[in-house]
Amino acid sequence: MTRLITLLLGFLSIATLAQAQQAPLPVISFEKPAYDFGDIIQGDKVEHTFKFTNTGTAPLVITNVQVTCGCTTPKGWPRDPIAIGEKAELTIAFNSTGKLGKQNKVVTIVSNAAGSNTISFSANVLEKTLANN
Repeated sequence: MTRLITLLLGFLSIATLAQAQQAPLPVISFEKPAYDFGDIIQGDKVEHTFKFTNTGTAPLVITNVQVTCGCTTPKGWPRDPIAIGEKAELTIAFNSTGKLGKQNKVVTIVSNAAGSNTISFSANVLEKTLANN
């Protein structure tokens, strides 16, 4: 009898684990998770729109977009849930004032999606001179 109960509990544990592993989760799939602005002049303000799709099995909810410094600004992202298979966009702006040389920035998307969700961009900020005004 004890063996039978132990065996049943084992099957229940496996079934519960299998269900937990198959729980519906959203997945953010970016078309291109990195972008290079190339050469820009110190003081330029540039922006890029990252396109993505919810390729998961549940609606995606983005609650925040975190940046690493004040030079980077999230300009817009969907506030409503993104349905399974739906495409959406997230726009990031970069202000190169006070920056010089190669810049690499990472942006973190806080959501109900599985895993760490980041995008990045780079730019080579050239010194502002009279010649390129």
